[in-house]
Amino acid sequence: MQALGQRLGSEVLSKRLALQAEHAADVFTRRATLFHIENVEWFNVLIYHVLRLTGFYGRGYRNYHDIQIVENEVCLPALPAAFDGFVILHLSDLHVDLDFTFVESVIQRLGDLKYDLCVLTGDYRAHTSGRIDHTTGLMKRLAGHLREPVYAVLGNHDFIEQVPPLEQCGIGFLLNESVPIHRNGDTIYLAGCDDPHFYMTHDLRRARAAIPDGEVVSILLAHSPEVYREAEQAGFDLMLCGHTHGGQICLPGGIAIISNGNCPRRLIRGPWRHGRLQGYTSPGTGSCAVPARFNCPPEITLHTLRRRGQAAGADDGERRPIR
Repeated sequence: MQALGQRLGSEVLSKRLALQAEHAADVFTRRATLFHIENVEWFNVLIYHVLRLTGFYGRGYRNYHDIQIVENEVCLPALPAAFDGFVILHLSDLHVDLDFTFVESVIQRLGDLKYDLCVLTGDYRAHTSGRIDHTTGLMKRLAGHLREPVYAVLGNHDFIEQVPPLEQCGIGFLLNESVPIHRNGDTIYLAGCDDPHFYMTHDLRRARAAIPDGEVVSILLAHSPEVYREAEQAGFDLMLCGHTHGGQICLPGGIAIISNGNCPRRLIRGPWRHGRLQGYTSPGTGSCAVPARFNCPPEITLHTLRRRGQAAGADDGERRPIR
């Protein structure tokens, strides 16, 4: 904990631990907050039984395992020449212990995908409290099929205690921190902040502290798009996030019934722009609450960085399912 406090910030760590303890007590006494729908156990059970009773569960379960590979091209004019064509593999909201067979579906879809960097944007376990050993075991299995370097941030389902065992699996966590990414003598920077949705322990100033000023490309990993304004003001060029699941159970046309995020609906799935900041919200690789999806396929995203080309935006992004 002392080492984690040095990385995250002692005050932020204290806040997170206090909220974790309070939340664990709430779950144990079944007093989950109504302000975060993923914590309301009866609502998740209701969805499951409605799908079972209406006969839609089987179809939704098949959709859950039918993970799409999607390409997204991002134009960053200040991108160093060595990084033109640099590919980032993006996984988000895996919730690996919701269904123990799901990790095998992810591994199968990863196949022989080619990429230069892998990032994970939070929510590795299904529940928001309780044991982490099942999650760790399944994530260790997945990590064995990811090519390094692999960097990640924590989500609202994740406890800080998950960091040491997952880092032992080869997944480097960015706890309001940044790292340089080098390629052929050029450098870009990757930063990550702690969960901004439930714990609200993100600190973008601390995350950016080691990034030099000037024309330096910086990418932020955040669990939720809710910090898009802060990220733009902090000077980040690109933000990769998740959390919303794109709605997960959507109306025809992908219209989300619940977005589960304090942000404009245009930010809940796919490419978007806010001022000079470009962003991408993954609809999630896994599923939350119930292993089912409708009109919102799960996704593994390949972001290709370009110096020139069409920049990603709310309506003009280069997002293409490839298989």
